[in-house]
Amino acid sequence: MPGYEFFGPEERKEINDVLDTGIFMRYGFDGPRKGIWKAKELEQAISQKLNVAHTHLVSSGTAALTTVMAALGIGAGDEVIMPTFTFVASFECIFSVGATPVLVDVDDTLTLDPKAVEAAITPRTKAVMPVHMCGAMADMDALKAICEKYKLILLEDACQSFGASYKGKALGTIGHAGAFSFDFVKTITCAEGGGIVTNDEETYIKCDAYADHGHDHLGVDRGADLHPYVGYNYRISELHAAVGLAQVRKLDTFLEIQRKTKKIFKDALSAIPEVSFRRLPDASGDSATFLGFFLPEESQARAAAAAMKAAGLAAFYWFDNNWHYIRNWEHFKQSSVMSRFAPGLQQAMELYKVKQFPVSDALMSRCICTPINLGWNEEEVKQRAEKLVNAVKSAL
Repeated sequence: MPGYEFFGPEERKEINDVLDTGIFMRYGFDGPRKGIWKAKELEQAISQKLNVAHTHLVSSGTAALTTVMAALGIGAGDEVIMPTFTFVASFECIFSVGATPVLVDVDDTLTLDPKAVEAAITPRTKAVMPVHMCGAMADMDALKAICEKYKLILLEDACQSFGASYKGKALGTIGHAGAFSFDFVKTITCAEGGGIVTNDEETYIKCDAYADHGHDHLGVDRGADLHPYVGYNYRISELHAAVGLAQVRKLDTFLEIQRKTKKIFKDALSAIPEVSFRRLPDASGDSATFLGFFLPEESQARAAAAAMKAAGLAAFYWFDNNWHYIRNWEHFKQSSVMSRFAPGLQQAMELYKVKQFPVSDALMSRCICTPINLGWNEEEVKQRAEKLVNAVKSAL
């Protein structure tokens, strides 16, 4: 990852198809577009690749989560359980539909701890939202069992894990619905874009309308469409969809490269007794965009991350990250919003001004993730693996 490393003639060909027609909008203009429908084609390709009934493309992963939450009926007064380790868009989308984020600890999968999820359920809980971070999966058997037990929606934030799977099923297709990001640094990219997948037709129809001002898309005259729901403009353009169409055809190649490189890195680090690795509930389904590992103590992890960076290696020390871990989300903790929350949501957010997450802290403070790039040649991979081992050893 990311897919932009493999931009080439395939992407240019798809974009030029759109440029030749001059029709950049995904809807309407049937005649001038000369049969070029890149968004529709990409939706079909994703559905086929992931073995899911319905795909709907939108302008970003954030738009995908917001749209699918609305389609699933998540709104004011509802609670959505989510992890402490994720990108800020996860809670932003919950806010966008007026619901309340309930953050709980992660475990050594770097995703939702099922025990923490069950302990957080209240009569107001509407959904559980695992976030499949850094290319790999949550414990979906355990989370699905909890949702079935309490009759909750299981919504997968798979924005970082397109192409990963769990026990033979693509991430995003296991719960009621899933959301993906196709931004510039994802496994496959549209430059900017996102997608929703679901096997439920009603959810799909609602997403299709919500992301386009409520259009029902049933007629041949867009201006005469009915509007069964209020919606917003989260449309993807044909140009962005064209990029994604070329990229999705390369997915298997991306995954093969990532898995091969990650194994080399992991095998090299495995020789260090003090290193332990992120637990993967289904290692065969890992998309291998990152290698995540733990050192025994926070000070060692900090030192190793610094040594990695000094050696020219990418090191994500999430514990200090402003965007992916709750510890530095001061705007979230203080409810620093431009428009006021509804009273109930404002009151619910008060607890985050003081709430601590020592279990998550104990894990994240010892964790380092390093990304697996697509463009390295064999010699570069070998050199990087050696540098990685030396950097970690220097911190022990």
